[in-house]
Amino acid sequence: MLHIRFLARRIIGNELLQSRLCAAGPATNLPQRQLQLSAFLSKRRKTAEEKHAVEFAPKKKNKPQTSGVVDIWRNMTVADLASSCQLELEHIQEVMLYVKGAGSIDATARLEDPKVIKDIAAKCGLKTKIVAAPVDESEEVLKDRDVVPRPPPAPENLKERPPVVTVMGHVDHGKTTLLDSLRGASVAAGEAGGITQHIGAFTVELDNGERVTFLDTPGHAAFSAMRARGANLTDIIVLVVAAEDGVMEQTKEVLRLAKEQSVPIIVAINKIDKPGADVERVKKELSQHGIALEGYGGDTIAVGISALHGTNLDELTEAVSTQATLMGLKGEYVGPVEGVVVESKIDSHRGKLSTAIVSRGTLRKGAILVSGQAWAKVRGLFDHAGQPISAVTPGMPVEILGWRELPLAGDMILEVESERVASSVLRWRANQAMKEKALSDAEAISLKRKEHEEQYREERDKSRRSGFYRRKQQGPRQKEAAPDDGKPRINVIVKGDVHGSVEAILDVLETYDDNERCRLDVIHYAVGDVNESDLELARLFDAIIYAFSVNVGSKATKGVTIRPVDIIYRLVDDLKKEINAKLPLVDVEEEIGEANVLQLFDINEGRRKVTVLGCRCTKGLLKKAHKYKVKRNGELLADELSLESMRHLKNEVDSVKKDVECGLRLNDQTLELKAGDTIVCYQINREPQQTEWDPGF
Repeated sequence: MLHIRFLARRIIGNELLQSRLCAAGPATNLPQRQLQLSAFLSKRRKTAEEKHAVEFAPKKKNKPQTSGVVDIWRNMTVADLASSCQLELEHIQEVMLYVKGAGSIDATARLEDPKVIKDIAAKCGLKTKIVAAPVDESEEVLKDRDVVPRPPPAPENLKERPPVVTVMGHVDHGKTTLLDSLRGASVAAGEAGGITQHIGAFTVELDNGERVTFLDTPGHAAFSAMRARGANLTDIIVLVVAAEDGVMEQTKEVLRLAKEQSVPIIVAINKIDKPGADVERVKKELSQHGIALEGYGGDTIAVGISALHGTNLDELTEAVSTQATLMGLKGEYVGPVEGVVVESKIDSHRGKLSTAIVSRGTLRKGAILVSGQAWAKVRGLFDHAGQPISAVTPGMPVEILGWRELPLAGDMILEVESERVASSVLRWRANQAMKEKALSDAEAISLKRKEHEEQYREERDKSRRSGFYRRKQQGPRQKEAAPDDGKPRINVIVKGDVHGSVEAILDVLETYDDNERCRLDVIHYAVGDVNESDLELARLFDAIIYAFSVNVGSKATKGVTIRPVDIIYRLVDDLKKEINAKLPLVDVEEEIGEANVLQLFDINEGRRKVTVLGCRCTKGLLKKAHKYKVKRNGELLADELSLESMRHLKNEVDSVKKDVECGLRLNDQTLELKAGDTIVCYQINREPQQTEWDPGF
């Protein structure tokens, strides 16, 4: 009965709907559907067109990664983070509003702080893993290419060029004085302490009209890298050896560099006018070190000179000219310029400058140059005297004005067609540097991760073996303070006049090997005057600023320690004093007296029996208030003892002098002493420590 009523209602409802659709008329464009009035609805079959129709699946959207680990890297963009998390960019931007330090970051900026990146990912419910930054392989970068030196020139395009002569030798053997005499300008007096601090390049015109380019390199140990750079640039080495000193440490280094670079040597034996000069002894020492001199079975020229008085300088210049003629030095004067950076610096008035030697082509104003990751549009060319010049040919030194970034000493200079090409070259080199850094970073990250995993496994296995497990911490994790090892620390900022000087100072500081007692950290280094940024950094890290031949640009130096220095020895000495002042005082024993035990006496003191030592003071002074130790046949029996009684005759005394007999009663009566033992009186002094750092000079 109920089933019949249900069917009746269904039929009536369908008829009512059909009548309403018909009343609406065809103008309403409502879809017409055939109503089935039977108890079971039949399934409509597909038409032929519907069967062969191509159906497209709905477009898949990035499925949010709600769990797992995502890769992050330093300086990644917000878009990179969104892609790594598989989230929409708008979602990441919204999350950044709730992360400390990320709310004000622009969507197009790079996220420099890894902690901020981790916090953003954590807000999205994700864990992170730091990886090396992916290399940019965009179409623009792939189009870039590096610039390389040209192939060797054809012989018919070569012309004679002046030789590049490097004056080398041990410190204070007279190199700068020799060059001073050659060019007739007082330079040695202007050097700090009479010691050359960086390479100087200039041209000298000889009496025969020929030109020679001279490089003056430092002689002291700290500047070995600069000497090596000078040897790489040179055609001839003039080795200066003092007649009274002979072959020294830097002399041996120059001989090694000349042999490695296959550079001919002319020996200038200087200071022959000194009372202790011995030219023959110097020649024998040079022969013993592999220099075959004329008269000793070889063809290497040795000239005895006095740079101070100008003695035999004409013979030396003639020897240089002869050697250059024999070598047949030539260069190509046409085509793109090639050269080498000798030195670079920042001038407070003219900006970034570099001293260079042109090896190929002719350099003129307006040329576009690239060197390393720096480029320049030449705005000015100057000789060693600061006078402007219009063109620079092979073998000539020049000071170049117009660098956008400071080139590094030793880098090759190459001329390109335009600024667009220079930008392309720098992009390519920056991309290559990023690839190399990514590889090194990946290795470092992998090594660090491996160390952490090993440490984790070791701690886990240790806890398992002990049978105890740490109870899970309730609530948020407490902030952990950075571990403080309690060791003293010195932070240093190095500012120098030229790149070579800064490089040499850093090389010296790298030899520091006393970090176990006092840490030495170089937090910043650069070329140029001390500026406000350096002062802020020094205040932040409580650092010492060493200004090497530069000025302090700001007057607000309150609360900052600035040490102007001109000689690297003084910098090292000052740094040693700072380190020694940081080291804690140590206890040092000072022996002030000794006594020999002659006889032992047992006496009664009240109800106990005590032993008294009959002694004679044999050295120094014995004092009752000081500490004592006992030795037998040179071996220590007891230490840190004190006296309960010191008597001379029948009187209690405070001290006993040498060759005086006395009676001593030690506080430790358990010692089994005998005649012939030695009693040593000593005191503890608190003395400052000295650093064991030896930079090698």
